[in-house]
Amino acid sequence: MEEYKLDCLHEACPIPLLKALKQLEKMEIGDILIMHTDHNCSIANVVEWAEKHGHHIDYIEIAEGEWEIYIEKAR
Repeated sequence: MEEYKLDCLHEACPIPLLKALKQLEKMEIGDILIMHTDHNCSIANVVEWAEKHGHHIDYIEIAEGEWEIYIEKAR
């Protein structure tokens, strides 16, 4: 299992989701993608997409207005 970090600070949707899609294509099942974002729309879009495609996902607020989104590639 590998971890990959993706800096999406100061990027509005849909850029964070597009970056996540591109990175997930390169990853193996079980790998974790950690996205750092400061746009709450990213949480809604990325979480919805990941759940729809069967990936495991969670997120935490690491500072006021900044989140880390964790996506475990499931397929």
